[in-house]
Parts: sequence; C-alpha cells; structure tokens
Amino acid sequence: MLGDLAARASLWNRRRKLALFLETMRPGPETRVVDVGVGDTPFGTEPGVAATHNFFEALYPWPDRITAVSDVPLPNFAQAFPSIRTVVANGLELPFAEDEFDIAFSNAVVEHVGAREEQRRFVAELCRVAPRVFVSTPNRWFPVETHTLVPFVHWLPRRHADRAMHALRRENWDQVELLSKRELLALFPPETNARVVESRLSISAVAGRA
Repeated sequence: MLGDLAARASLWNRRRKLALFLETMRPGPETRVVDVGVGDTPFGTEPGVAATHNFFEALYPWPDRITAVSDVPLPNFAQAFPSIRTVVANGLELPFAEDEFDIAFSNAVVEHVGAREEQRRFVAELCRVAPRVFVSTPNRWFPVETHTLVPFVHWLPRRHADRAMHALRRENWDQVELLSKRELLALFPPETNARVVESRLSISAVAGRA
C-alpha cells in the first residue's frame, strides 16, 4: 500500500516537474537539451510514461533534441528511446564544450554525486555546458525521505540518521546527501542568477548566467 501511494505521488511529482520545466524554460523544437543522470532501469507499461526517473524523455515534446547522459551503459534506455543520443560520462566531468547545449536538465541526481564539493562540481558542469539550467532534487524538509520512504529520520544529524537507517536496513540511504533550498542555491556558481521555482516534495531551481 505504501509503495503504491509513493509511486502515485512520484508520478504526479514528475509530471508536475516537466510542466514546470516547460513553463519556466520555454524550450522549442530546436532547443538543444542535455539530461544529465538518466537511468537504465526497466520501463513501465503505462502508455507514454516511463516508470523511472526518465519521465523527461517519455513526455518531452521533442525527444530527438535531447542528449541523455549516464555513468552506466544504457541498452534499455536506447531501446526505449531510439531517437535520443546517449553518452556515458561522469557528471563531474562532462565531455562537452562550453554552451554546447541550450538547456541542461537534471532530476534527482545531485543528491547522489557525493558531498557538497562534488555537488558544487556537478552543478558547475551543468552551468558550463549550457547557459540555462534546471535542477531538481528531493526536498530535505519534506517529512518522508523519498528514497527510503522513512519519515522524519532524515531530519536527524547525519550520524544519527545513518544509524537509524542502517537499523531499518535502508541501505540505499548511504549514497544520499539531501539539500534544502538554501543549500541547493549555494551550489550554483556566483556568475549565475539562480532561483527556486518550486519547493514541495522536490525542490526545483533554475539558473542563467548574469
């Protein structure tokens, strides 16, 4: 029951995120978009919607303008989205030129790349390869931690949260470094104008160069 509710909330949140992206970034059929941090997990059967965080590719109006980046090979992704270019690369060192894309998009990835320094490097790379950036990450202050589905424990100091999550056998917590609105905005380089456009289950921020 809890898993079903979480899945429904996640799908609602992802659809809302895409609508927010289209509203704030206003891409067109010629806009070059790089999506950094796609996955290769199995895909769902609901028409037009991937049951993974690759909802962006499943629902975006111009998928052939997307370059999808992952740190693992993407055979399932390539089969599901044959018109999308895929690149295997580390998000901290993207193999692209400055401003090779018009928009950089990343959803639910920055919390997995490491500590704050690695998170800053990740966001800086997004800002390097595109003049406009859209980044979304789970909200640290949402009552339920979205990776583990455990409520409130993630609000504890890190060492106490780690101990509790390990006792609950939530091993997927180990690679998560959650962010607040202030912490997310602090990751952006000083030459960008970053702002939060939504803070609910997730925090979404957009940025452009000053």
